[in-house]
Amino acid sequence: MRYNNEDERSVIFMEDKIRIIMYSSADKVDGQGVGSAYEEQVNLIKEGASDIFEVGINNWIKTPDIQHFHTVDPTFYVKMQNHKAANIAYCHFLPDTLEGSLKIPAPLLNVFRSYLIQFYKSADRLVVVNPSFIDALVEYGIDREKIYYIPNYVSKEKFYRKSDDEYAAIRKKYGVGKDAFVVLGAGQVQTRKGVLDFVNVAKEMPDVQFVWAGGFSFGRITDGYEELKKLQENPPENCKFLGIVPREEMVNLYNMADVLFVPSYNELFPMTILEAVNLHVPLVLRDLD
Repeated sequence: MRYNNEDERSVIFMEDKIRIIMYSSADKVDGQGVGSAYEEQVNLIKEGASDIFEVGINNWIKTPDIQHFHTVDPTFYVKMQNHKAANIAYCHFLPDTLEGSLKIPAPLLNVFRSYLIQFYKSADRLVVVNPSFIDALVEYGIDREKIYYIPNYVSKEKFYRKSDDEYAAIRKKYGVGKDAFVVLGAGQVQTRKGVLDFVNVAKEMPDVQFVWAGGFSFGRITDGYEELKKLQENPPENCKFLGIVPREEMVNLYNMADVLFVPSYNELFPMTILEAVNLHVPLVLRDLD
């Protein structure tokens, strides 16, 4: 495969498979949506387009045609300076979206803000999972023409409706009554996820079982950690906090649920919603752009 010039990198000839190397550290932190989105996309390309693409993961030796960056690690920024390959970066968040997620001292936040925008500007193509980010990125000085909207994806082979017998066994495993009405919440335990609202609604509905799957993926730097930690340790009687749940177990929780409740104040394209939709679980969502 070669290109007609270094700037535009448009393909004019191809004999072999296109070599993509995916760069990501998202799988190092459990219980976060970026890791789930990364896992799904890698599997989608490997399984659905293996005749076109050869996919490598965090390979620093092979020479790629495309470098695809899923997280914004400084080492990946250095790697992006290789202009012999086409550089594609995912935009999963902006500096403003860190509010309500992580507690970062103002000086460090300003440094990170500058670095993040420079990282995005360095990419040849920038992928967003929510089109509402496009205008915001343009305001940061990024060329609109290089921003592409591609929604997240969830495999129907991994998230599916199970049998009645399996349903009963799942409820027994989690100590939930066969006839209980179950409201499921899922995501990191942090302020922007609306965890406080989730618990307050549980208090108003004592006859309904509320279950939250997720924990403190980033520990003490999580926004609202102290208050939320106390809440997690002493929830209302009808509210269970399960902590960080392995993704392969989440299909069981969706099968157990009667409704998915997402009271988040800020979201892009939550994987939890896509996962629940595969099982036709009803949704109660905050009205966000």
